[in-house]
Amino acid sequence: MKALQAVISGRIGKLPIDVQIDTGEGTLVIVGPNGAGKTALLLMILGIRQPDSGRVAVGETTLFDAVAGVDIAVEERRLGYVPQDYALFPHMTVLENVEFAAASSDLGSQRKSHRLRAEAMLSDLGLTELAERRTSDLSGGEKQKVALARALAAKPQALLLDEPLSALDAASRRDVRLFLAAYLRRLDLPAIVVTHDPADAKALGDRFVVIDAGRTVQFGTWEELRERPASAFIEEFVTG
Repeated sequence: MKALQAVISGRIGKLPIDVQIDTGEGTLVIVGPNGAGKTALLLMILGIRQPDSGRVAVGETTLFDAVAGVDIAVEERRLGYVPQDYALFPHMTVLENVEFAAASSDLGSQRKSHRLRAEAMLSDLGLTELAERRTSDLSGGEKQKVALARALAAKPQALLLDEPLSALDAASRRDVRLFLAAYLRRLDLPAIVVTHDPADAKALGDRFVVIDAGRTVQFGTWEELRERPASAFIEEFVTG
């Protein structure tokens, strides 16, 4: 599995960002207090916001390098992204949403191949029965899975999820958390998850980076954070 690596310095409004991350193998979870810069970091990796300096790469593929003058366009970075609100097209069916993503990543192929890839993603995620439903008619857990299917249909080289479970009620959250944890671990993709919830973090993550005020505070496994917390926030987070 290729790793997603980022060394980023920049500023979002008044918040300075100075963070280094490496997914290694498996899922990296980014945690930190509200306003710590977690979402800002994802936006810089995606290319939606430009860092002042640093480098972002997936394996040997450089997406951004301030020194070398490399800044790959957002649509060419091949990063799957699931935002907090899922950003599904409400006027489209589930299948059309996923097919749209498949087509946008492979303009040279015929529509039939896009449809087949979309159908395969829905089948893999257990969503085939929802294919013809409008996304506006789905439950929160169903929307989360469709957003994941859409992100993966674009054949990404890495996956980024921003608070993927925050919009769900307690019962749905438990079910989708278990599903997502198992699904991420069988994907052959580097993945980054941003969350503020300890239960979500522990279930989804293999390794963790804690940021506060835009800077890395600690990096390690859940056990390492619990045994040697580097701040009061971390101690409360891993024991809460």
